[in-house]
Amino acid sequence: MTVEAVVFDLDGVIIDSEETWEEVRRGYVAAHGRQFLPDTQTRMMGMSTGEWSRHLAVDVGVGLPAEQVADEVLAAMAARYREHLPLIPGAVDAVRRIAAVYPVALASSSARILIDSVLEASGLDAVFQVVLSTEEVARGKPAPDVYLLAASKLGFAPSLCAGIEDSSNGLRAVAAAGMTVVCVPHGVYPPADDALAHASLVVPSLAELSVNALAEL
Repeated sequence: MTVEAVVFDLDGVIIDSEETWEEVRRGYVAAHGRQFLPDTQTRMMGMSTGEWSRHLAVDVGVGLPAEQVADEVLAAMAARYREHLPLIPGAVDAVRRIAAVYPVALASSSARILIDSVLEASGLDAVFQVVLSTEEVARGKPAPDVYLLAASKLGFAPSLCAGIEDSSNGLRAVAAAGMTVVCVPHGVYPPADDALAHASLVVPSLAELSVNALAEL
């Protein structure tokens, strides 16, 4: 079925922030005398703010209210972004190129405060017709909630949308929403084979995703 709208993830697709997230959250946990569980990093990729903060507070055992964990980690992330916004080379131009042809939305697991700062700093704040955080839906990725809401707000059936993701949980979320899955795999955190199997198209980076390739899906 022809793609008529495109929904982008943010972290790992437009900004190379996954390593920064890991550094900040690992440092926060260590400062409270705890350490990541073996699957903490992979579990948190795609989680909403409420979900990952509860994971750190309860499962990892930071021992503080989840709301406080979220506030303090987000403040540390915002500080890192003020020092350096890790935009992926060519990603902003790619979004603009695709947005010139397709209606576009952003469906991110980041907190709204971080999303807004990234979009403003990158000049993409006026490009997306719809901008959503998983804070605004019941469940984070791999649940499809944020992608289903994005499609609804764009005014298209999910089957007419392509979702662009890098992480395992993100790819699973796009597939569960019934969208065409486009993968731009992260070099440090590659998706699991079962998640990658959902992809109709795999490109090394967003900069290499052409309008023609989307038209052929």
